[in-house]
Amino acid sequence: MTAGLRSDDLGRIDGPLLVFGGPYSNLHATEAIIAEAARRGIPPERCLCTGDVVAYCADPAETVALIRDWGCPVVMGNCEESLGSGAEDCGCGFEEGTACDLLSAQWFAHANARLDDDARAWMASLPRKITFVLNGRKGAAIHGGWAGGPDAINRFLFASQPDDAFGAEFDALGAEVVLAGHCGLPFARQVDARLWLNAGVIGMPANDGRPATWFMTVEPDGGYSFHALRYDHAAAAAAMRSAHLAEGYAAGLETGRWPSLDILPEVERRAAGLPHRMIA
Repeated sequence: MTAGLRSDDLGRIDGPLLVFGGPYSNLHATEAIIAEAARRGIPPERCLCTGDVVAYCADPAETVALIRDWGCPVVMGNCEESLGSGAEDCGCGFEEGTACDLLSAQWFAHANARLDDDARAWMASLPRKITFVLNGRKGAAIHGGWAGGPDAINRFLFASQPDDAFGAEFDALGAEVVLAGHCGLPFARQVDARLWLNAGVIGMPANDGRPATWFMTVEPDGGYSFHALRYDHAAAAAAMRSAHLAEGYAAGLETGRWPSLDILPEVERRAAGLPHRMIA
C-alpha cells in the first residue's frame, strides 16, 4: 500500500456479516440498520460500512455520532476523506458542471458547517481497506475502486462494466471476494471464480422507484443475500426540507428516483425506476 494509508483486518468471518454502504447523513436510516442488526442478532463488530457515512441528507453530525457509538467497522469513503482532510468538495468523482456536481456542493457545505474537529479526526483515521477471510478465501472491503491506487478511492464500478474492469480490481487487491460501495446500487458480479459484492447504500434509494434502501448479509460459507431496508423515509425527507437542502434528493427519498443520472452507464440508466429483483 501507499505509505501512511491504513488497512484493518477482520480475520476469519465465522458468523453472519451485515454489510451496508452510504448512511449519507440519513439518521433515520442509520437507526433502522442498527435496529435490523439487533433483530438479526448480529453484533456491531460483524456489521461493516463501506463508507460515506456523511453525504446528502440532513443530519451529518448525528449520523457520525451514532455510527461511532455503535462501533461497527467503517471503510473510509471519499466523503470521509474530503471532510477529514479539509478539502473543498466531496471528491465524489462527478464531472464538473453536471447536476450531481452542482447538487453535491450544497450538501457538502451543510455537512462542513456541522461537523466538529473530533468527527473530522475520526473520519481521517478510517482505514481505506479492511481485509478478511471468507470460507478460506481472501477478501477485502473497500469504498470504490482500488486499481487506481489506494489514494484514489472514488472510482465507480457498476454491474454493467466489463470483466476486465473488475479483474483489474481483484488483481490490485489480491482478493477473491470484494465488498464495495460508492456507486449507490446493489449488485453481485462474478468474474471467473472471484466475487464482487456491492451492498448498495442505506441513505438513499437505489433509483428503483421505491423508498426502501439496501443492505446485504454474507454467510461464513460465502453465501449472500440482499435485503430491503424500510425506515421512516418521510421523516428523513422532512428533515432535509427543514434544513433547506436540495429538493431533488429529498423527493428522491420518497419516490425512489435519483434527481440526476449523470454518473450511470447506459445500462443502469435504462433500468431507472425498475425494481431490483434480489430482495431476500
